[in-house]
Amino acid sequence: MPKTTTPEELETTMLALLEERGPGKTIGPADVAQALGGNQPDGWGPLMQPVRKVAVSLMKAGRILILRKGRPVDPDDFRGTYRLALPPAES
Repeated sequence: MPKTTTPEELETTMLALLEERGPGKTIGPADVAQALGGNQPDGWGPLMQPVRKVAVSLMKAGRILILRKGRPVDPDDFRGTYRLALPPAES
């Protein structure tokens, strides 16, 4: 039985992975899911929808970007493969 992961844990892990990767670099949603659920698909697979929900709420809060083909998406309406990035630093 996979352990339950809270939205807070997902958010903390997502932001930590993005900080680690650095500005201008992206991570995939599976990177976040695997960091918490392990390398087995039955461990991280169920986390993919919760990861997406957390990503959408963080994008709406202006804390991350959800990118598709290198461009920010509408957080309420996107499909397919996507990447996560930190927004550009304010200069």
